[in-house]
This record gives sequence, structure tokens and C-alpha cells, in this order.
Amino acid sequence: MAEKILQREEIAAQDKWAIEDLYATDEAWYEDLALLKQEIIKIPAYRGRLGQSASTLYEYMLLDEKIGLLLENLANYAQRKCDEDTRVAAYQAMVGQITSVWVETAASSSFETPELLAIADKTLEQFYQAEPKLTLYKRKFENLRRRREHILTDAEEKILAAAGEMAQAPDNIFSMFSDADLSFPDAIDSSGVPHPLTQGTFVSYLESEDRALRKSAFTTYYGQLKNYRNTLAATLSAQVKQLQFFAQMRKYGSALEASLDSNQVPTQVYFNLIDTVHEHLDTMHRYVALRKKLLGLDELHMYDIYTPLVSGVDEKIPYEQAKETVYKAMEPMGEYYRNILKEGYTQRWIDVYENAGKRSGAYSAGARVHPLVLLNYTGTLDSQFTLAHEMGHAIHSYLSNKNQPFIYSDYVIFVAEVASTCNEALLMEYLLKNTTDKKKRAYLINHFLEQFKGTLYRQTMFAEFELKIAQLNQEGQSLTAELLCQEYRKLNQAYFGPEMVLDSEIDMEWARIPHFYYDYYVFQYATGYCAAIALSRRILREGEKAVEDYLAFLRGGCSKDPIDLLKEAGVDMTGKKPIEEALRLFEELLTQMEELTQED
Repeated sequence: MAEKILQREEIAAQDKWAIEDLYATDEAWYEDLALLKQEIIKIPAYRGRLGQSASTLYEYMLLDEKIGLLLENLANYAQRKCDEDTRVAAYQAMVGQITSVWVETAASSSFETPELLAIADKTLEQFYQAEPKLTLYKRKFENLRRRREHILTDAEEKILAAAGEMAQAPDNIFSMFSDADLSFPDAIDSSGVPHPLTQGTFVSYLESEDRALRKSAFTTYYGQLKNYRNTLAATLSAQVKQLQFFAQMRKYGSALEASLDSNQVPTQVYFNLIDTVHEHLDTMHRYVALRKKLLGLDELHMYDIYTPLVSGVDEKIPYEQAKETVYKAMEPMGEYYRNILKEGYTQRWIDVYENAGKRSGAYSAGARVHPLVLLNYTGTLDSQFTLAHEMGHAIHSYLSNKNQPFIYSDYVIFVAEVASTCNEALLMEYLLKNTTDKKKRAYLINHFLEQFKGTLYRQTMFAEFELKIAQLNQEGQSLTAELLCQEYRKLNQAYFGPEMVLDSEIDMEWARIPHFYYDYYVFQYATGYCAAIALSRRILREGEKAVEDYLAFLRGGCSKDPIDLLKEAGVDMTGKKPIEEALRLFEELLTQMEELTQED
């Protein structure tokens, strides 16, 4: 019989995150919301005065930080509570309230950037002399002045800030539709037994060895999405258009340029990734051919790409066992790192299991009290890797928050996936090192290959799709469901090659990817993966010195630009070398897999 999806109140307390460490009650949240509104009222008093004196500027920066911290705490609590059960109207309302206040704050402080830019360089240097504490903000000021040509007048900045809430509408609409409103008929296995199909169970069914269940889940899921294809296309189109609008207003050549410039990442990094992966698509095609052969299929379909290639070793991994394995795998990182990991386990940083209405997927939110990690743990090998992945994020946030002032503690998204993927790479190395059984080793290598396929190849394909639809929009084409499906199909053909049967349902996959609402986020999974592979190998090869450099990177927050932070840790992402090295490792693993699975 299929497992029942529990209600939130049926989940054991130790398996829920300690959200009360952030706010003990909803009432405490509302008290801080009232305090925040009182602080926001103070902002207009500084309009026209930031260049008046060092003391005035310093006072304003302290107020800005106080407001920023309150906003972060309030938003964290509201969104986390909403994600626990997306159907609860009270927490939907909280998210709406803090979003409105966030927009109000941005509008109220819209004079900040133009006024800071208006301060002469000589005057700013005098301010540093008069008030040495202002030097803390020197990097912020310099980074702002670097983007001077993209900053508008006070009035124009206020208009853009006021439009912020509307700009978030596509993401909010998609999230509510996907997580709260969308439901699916059951998937049916080969014995005719129904299985509840949800956002959380979908991928686990695709990993099943029961092909009938895989196909049923695949066709049912995408068939349901197809029923809403025009709505979903309009929602994604609205996201693309709002990004293009803000890019144009800020005088960027494209939304991609605007997005990457905010993190000081050259656009060439994006194009290098796509170009380099295209140069190695033949290896991906070779993997697809091996998958078809090992599964013993006359035709390989898109619902066959997640199921393990090696059967009979797919064990259920209890959550406690997964925690212990991840802890042991982090031994090369040293006891300091592992003690933080243990703290996360014991102090309830993690919300472990799926419940009805809970947000799908997994993430880590770097709250100031401690990180808050959302999982939907199902006991698979993939779930164990997700635990390692999200705790990598969590430890990155923890170290950054502990070692950087508030203003520089939030690392930029370009490096966000490095720590998470480095943990995954170390976990895989540990599992392979401690496995001699030929069949189990092949199973693990298959999982490693799946990580490459899913993170390096697949996320690059997503990045290429995101770039393509933005270009089509910029050219004036309407992003209809038909066009989106057509472009997505072309990419699947290129990436999976001639051995793959492209089922028509896969054309709708773009409609289930939340990251298309994250503003050119997905390419960083791939670049982060390449950087993490390089860093994990350096840690295993060089030991303590490499660990010290890596921990310095984790502590760095955004105190330097991300390219420089990674260079100091030992990886240069401005060239193709890390991507090529990762793809060569994929080819080496593929060769090992071919040898391990040869018939005796």
C-alpha cells in the first residue's frame, strides 16, 4: 500500500526545524513588524543629507543595517512558516505583508543610491578620515560607484522600487499554483496499485525500477501541466518581460548582463559554460547509449533517465543513517567543520520530511540565529546527497554570518552552489572509497554520473533555454506555450542525442522548473559544480592547506567579488579549464562504468 502523506501536526518535533529560535510566536513577529515600520519612518529625514557630513552618513548606514536585519528576520520567518504548509492563509498573508513593507522600504530609501553617487570622491575620502567607522562601507560604496551609469535619478529609482512588488508577481503566482493549487491523479504501478503523485513524490517515482510506474507518473504529471500550458506560458513570459524591463531601465544591453553585473560576474562566464558543454555533448550521448544498453531497452524514453542502471542495490537509507554517513564523509574537512555539521543535526536546523502542503524540493535559508534547512527526505540515495548538499549551504551561511559584518555576510549567488556541491563530491568519494563490491560500486558511479548529467549538463541546458527565451522576447517574439515547447524540445534533442526517444510530454518540462523565476540562477549550479569538483580534489590531494583556503572562502561572504574569492581558494572561473576538467572526470567515470558493466 502506498505511503500516506502526513499532516504537519503528525510530524515529530525533532524532525521539524526550530523556527521558534527566530521568533517564538507569531505575536513576536508582529511586534518586530511594528518596530520595523517605526524605523522606516525615520528614513525620509535623511533625504538630501547623505553628503552633508561623515556623521550623518554613518548614522544613516547604521539605520539602514538595523532595518535590513529586521527585514531579513521577518521575511525569513514568514516564508519558512508559509513553506511548512503553503495552504495556510495566515502565513500567506504574512509573506504578503513583509513583501509590501520591503517594497515600501526600497521606495522610501530610493534617494540613497543617487545621493551616494553624488558625493565627490575627494569628499568621501575626507569622510573616512573624519569618521573611521565609515571605512566599513567602503567596498559597498565602491561597488555602487562602479555601476554609476546604471543608477537612475532619485525619482526614477523611487518608481522602480515601487514596481518591485509587481515584479515579484510571476514568481509568486507560479509558486502558489505549483505548490498550493496544483494536484495530480494517482500514478499507477505495474500491479495496478495507485500511488499519490505530488511534487515531492514525482522524481522518486521516476527513479523506480517499475517502468509502468515511471511512465504513469511521467505522463500523468506532464499531462496535468499541459492542461494549464497557456497560463503557465503567460506566467513565465511575464517573468521574462519584467527582467527585460528593469534591464532596459537601467541601461543594460540585456537582462543577462544586468543580472550578472550585480554580482561582478563577466557574461563570458555564462557563454563559456554553454560553449564548453556543447563541445562535450558527444560524451553525454555516449552516456545515453550506455543507459539504453544497461536497461536492456529497445527504446530509451525520457521517463527512463532517472532509474538506477544497476538493480538490486537500491537500499532504503533511514535518515539517522544518512546523517552519520554524511558526517563521516566530511572527515577530510577536519573537526571544526564537522562540529558545525553536528550542531546543525542536534539543534534542529533541518525540517526533514514531506507533509501535506509543504513546499516541494529542498533549500537552506541562512537565518541569523542559525540556518534553516528544508528537506523532503524519502530515504533514497538522492535524499542522502540532498542532505549533504543543503548542509553545505547551511555551513557556508553559518560561517559567513559569524565572520562577516551584516553588510558583507550574504554571499552572492554565483558562489552559492560551491559549498553544497563540494559536500556532495566528498560524500561520493567517501562512498566509493568504502565500497569494494563491483555491483554496488557501479551503482555509486551511476549516481555520480547522474550528478554530472543533472547538474552540469541539465542545468546548462536550462541556462541555454533561459537565455534563448530572453533573446526571443528581446526580439519581440511572443512567448506562447507552443514556442516555449518548441524551443525546449530542440534543446533536449541536442543534449540527449539520437538514442533518446523524445516523448512529447517532455516539451512541457519548462513549466515545472521554479528556477526560471530566479533571474539567471541555474547556470551557477553548473559553474558551482565545476568549481566544487576542483576544490574537493584539492582538499583530498593537499589536505590542511587546501582546507584552510576553502574555509577562508566560506567565511568570505561578499567581502570580495566572487571570482576573486574562488581564485584565492584555488579555482579560476574566468576560463574554461574548470569546466573542461569536470567534463573529463565525467568521461573517466563513464569509462569506468562501461568497464564495470561489461558482460563477463
